[in-house]
Amino acid sequence: QGASDEQNLQKLLQDMKDVPQEDRTARFQCLMVYLRHATDPTPLICQGTWEGSITLAPRGENGFGYDPVFYVPGHDCTSAELPAEVKNRLSHRGQALRPMLAKIERLYRAAGLWVDEGTPR
Repeated sequence: QGASDEQNLQKLLQDMKDVPQEDRTARFQCLMVYLRHATDPTPLICQGTWEGSITLAPRGENGFGYDPVFYVPGHDCTSAELPAEVKNRLSHRGQALRPMLAKIERLYRAAGLWVDEGTPR
């Protein structure tokens, strides 16, 4: 409680210091919910999961939180080493946001409330 990103990151590394690499799996999860109103019985829900592993030491300057120790296997680097546009495409938030935007667009188009410029009326 009240710890900085750096303190949390160092605690994680300390707690995992004896964990072998094959057991250092990690994942970020994002769940987005869109309520049309406070008592919406059928909210739009989208989930994103980003699989990776925890490195032995921080690498990279981009991002925040655990990004410097979250290894991205398909790119052979940590999340903090990725350019922003790549991270946004791969991340759990991006994975949840893209289908959410598509669902919102379908919802508003079906209601006749979507304008061609790509925004709701």
